[in-house]
Amino acid sequence: MLVYLSRSIAHAIPLLFMSDIVYGYKTVYPIPLGMGSSWNPDLIEKAYQNTAEEAYAGGTQVAFAPMVDLVRDARWGRVLESTGEDPYLNSRFATAMVRGFQHDLKKGKGIVSCVKHFAAYGAVEAGREYNSADMSLPNLYQNYLPSYHAAVDAGAKMVMTSLTTLNGVPATADKWLLNKVLREQWGFKGIVISDYASVYELTQHGFAKDSQDAADKALDAGIDIDMKSPCYANGLKPLLEEGHLSESKLNEAVWRVLSLKNELGLFEDPYRGASHSLEQDDILTDNKRQTARQVSRESMVLLKNDNNILPLDPEINQKIALIGPYANERGMLGLWAVHGDTKNTVTIEDGILEHIDGSALSVEKGTDIIRDKEFLLHAGMNSDQVIQLLSDNDAELQNHERAISAAKQSDLIIFACGEHTLQSGEAGSRTKLRLPTNQQDLFDELVATGKKIITIVISGRPLVLTDVAKNSEAVIEAWFPGTEGGHALADILFGDYNPSGRLSMSFPYSEAQYPIYYNHLATGRPEKDSQHVGRFVSRYTDAPTQPLFPFGYGLSYGTTHYGEIQLSRETLHSNETVEASIEITYTGILPRDETVQMYLHDCVASVVQPVKRLIDFQKIHLDPNSKQTVSFEISSDQLGFYDQTGSYTIEPGDFDLFIGKDSNNVQETQFTLV
Repeated sequence: MLVYLSRSIAHAIPLLFMSDIVYGYKTVYPIPLGMGSSWNPDLIEKAYQNTAEEAYAGGTQVAFAPMVDLVRDARWGRVLESTGEDPYLNSRFATAMVRGFQHDLKKGKGIVSCVKHFAAYGAVEAGREYNSADMSLPNLYQNYLPSYHAAVDAGAKMVMTSLTTLNGVPATADKWLLNKVLREQWGFKGIVISDYASVYELTQHGFAKDSQDAADKALDAGIDIDMKSPCYANGLKPLLEEGHLSESKLNEAVWRVLSLKNELGLFEDPYRGASHSLEQDDILTDNKRQTARQVSRESMVLLKNDNNILPLDPEINQKIALIGPYANERGMLGLWAVHGDTKNTVTIEDGILEHIDGSALSVEKGTDIIRDKEFLLHAGMNSDQVIQLLSDNDAELQNHERAISAAKQSDLIIFACGEHTLQSGEAGSRTKLRLPTNQQDLFDELVATGKKIITIVISGRPLVLTDVAKNSEAVIEAWFPGTEGGHALADILFGDYNPSGRLSMSFPYSEAQYPIYYNHLATGRPEKDSQHVGRFVSRYTDAPTQPLFPFGYGLSYGTTHYGEIQLSRETLHSNETVEASIEITYTGILPRDETVQMYLHDCVASVVQPVKRLIDFQKIHLDPNSKQTVSFEISSDQLGFYDQTGSYTIEPGDFDLFIGKDSNNVQETQFTLV
């Protein structure tokens, strides 16, 4: 469909075709929280380049992605779309994703990246969707803004505003955020688009008195496109005629939109070469599936592996019972894979049967993914849909009995469990982040059989796995793993791939710990090394203070030992660098990828600093039974922080340097900036 001004005096004005393409088009990758656990921005850039090829072939010109919001509270369902809790890691992925989408724009292909949600949507209070966010300028600049800034620096041509308020002002009408920060400080020249209906929602916030006032305030703040709201369509003309709206301001917005359309060549070809034949050639190809398989492999995190139960040896004659609602489930794409087709998904059973003979495997569902009818109705299903989704009571009982029977006759249980797709993603805020009750009950009965259990968790967020981990011999966090998830899981289970995923978001002991994150500020009464003892330190009286699994954590097959950190100098001047190196010894029979993580702590600063913050990492390859020295170069520019005015400052003093396997398991040294 084209919109014409007048054939005689003007060009046809083509539409922009925009869509939610968050982590894949037809070839679906793991959710971004899983991608963050890969710690491999180069691989993710390739995945997004592949996604752009597919979307381009299908006629999409703009992707509403990446979502680069920093997340610290897994009660918020949209942590699914984020790469995690760290500003540096998120920034690396934001850069990679934007570059992947826009890789071929100058060649007339690729698609435009629309970065969202500007800004600090991930900080909504209580983890509740569409709630407000409130924070200091140092926190905003140091933690929440860097990933958006990185996306803009990478060339993103569109930015979407948050649905929420930030420090009392709705982002959709925040002149300081959109003009001062985005355009003046960062030099952004592209289009700013509102999120779904958020211009109209200025009235709901109590920031605008009516739709016309909302249109006026949004355009004045710098919103070029009003998404899914009648405010611009109905309000701009009367505002202009009544003299309330600057014509130059309107012209600027129109010009930015027309300029992007012109850059994309839409005036010459409004569909940018999209065709059925191109879709057949570029979608779900073997190469794209192989990339998806590799991304899934690198995203999965081995959380526990007692007695080296993994990898399994396919040559050993043992009976395996694959039990659980995700054993043969194709719905492993997650909520925002809106263009994906579950019929193309490789199931866990499919993957395992490529490694062992079917006679050694019994597969039983055991129970539905969820049996909470009230939740499903509240999530948007109607009664007929719920009836079709859930097994009736007789079928549920039979599924349960067959699962327990198969478990008792097996040598080993693989339990495939997790969230329902509707339990995470947008509007998926939850206070109880545990397995659905029916799955937990089945798990408890499997534990009672006394058989060893390997648990695979499919989820869109960190879950509380305290009891599950305690009673499992091994645990793999697989996220929603995408089209090739079953292949990737089987590769890990049977040792064709040595797991390398490392968490980009902490896993709690309990939901009550949220928000929980590794790079928290130092306190005057820390739990350890305080001048106070007993009760009067910063801790819980009924639970650990630390997470169950910390940021950066993950296991692989084999063992690594980190030596002491070696510094090229212990004193650093401005405009100088110091090299930090560490020797890593690997003992194991399988090749292994290791993510070496470097953290920093500013010992004394005019604004209190985090106990640790990630400043660099390297993902290296280790051959069996080998040693490797890894070196990092640290410049004085990496040592600064944002003060109470939002200005970046570097202060001399002592710095603790940490290098290790995760945010907790590190070697430590110190150097001085003078």
